[in-house]
Amino acid sequence: MKSVALSYALDDFLEYQRVSTNALLERIGAELPGGTVSRAMQYALQGDGKRLRPAFCVAAYWALGGSNELAIQRLAAAIEILHTYSLVHDDLPCMDNDDVRRGRTTTHRVFGDGVAVVAGAALIPLAFRVAGQALGGLGLPQAARQRVITLLSEAAGAAGMVGGQLLDLQGGAHITSVAELEHIHGAKTGALIEAACVTGALAADAASPQLAAVSTYATHLGLAFQITDDVLDETASSAQLGKTAGKDRHYAKATYPALLGLEGARARASREAGQARQALQSAGVNDKLLNELAAFAIERRR
Repeated sequence: MKSVALSYALDDFLEYQRVSTNALLERIGAELPGGTVSRAMQYALQGDGKRLRPAFCVAAYWALGGSNELAIQRLAAAIEILHTYSLVHDDLPCMDNDDVRRGRTTTHRVFGDGVAVVAGAALIPLAFRVAGQALGGLGLPQAARQRVITLLSEAAGAAGMVGGQLLDLQGGAHITSVAELEHIHGAKTGALIEAACVTGALAADAASPQLAAVSTYATHLGLAFQITDDVLDETASSAQLGKTAGKDRHYAKATYPALLGLEGARARASREAGQARQALQSAGVNDKLLNELAAFAIERRR
């Protein structure tokens, strides 16, 4: 796979990753013990997701010399499980109160709020069990394995997605500066994107300068990704997005288009994507897929 992946057109690589991740998640879901909570977990995992975080992880792994296809795909799937838990909880009435996710009815609308809360929580230990299995398959030293687990824990916890979601709930329409917005989304969205990229680099046993470059790349990539999400919420349809469009404006939430205007937001996203590519170049990581993913982050339509 490695030599093929490096020559893939980006669309083919993303489709390969989407199909591979979906197949793995289906197998992982089939191994759950059964019952209502397990069915809710399976339902959440089987949505028509873009599976971009696994793609970021795998692309970084190949770029920095990794070669264990099965193990890295499983590690990437663990990251997608963590992402899925956050979506289940984000959609709840006490959070974003959404009815549609990934083109179908949200988990809590199908199974009820209580089951969705428990199922989302249950996805967290599942993710770490899958990650632990994958790290064993990669044969990394214990210190490197622990670093990956710590990184994913921090990205998913109070310093990452959980903390970012709380800040988003508390901030609402009261955010008046781009710096405040960046702080929130750096935790809520950017933390797991950065963790996905750096996890791929760690799994490939990358040297410190390359790790630092990938981390900087991922920080800018995450911001470009979030800005584009805000733009798409303003400009795309619910059918295109697979979730309810226009909710940010409806709830008067602070967004990059609200603070910078649509063209200003697009320009800022483009600048962040350029800085992501520049970070790679500074460390001699001249990888086609990673560079194209930075461009894709701002050019996508969903």
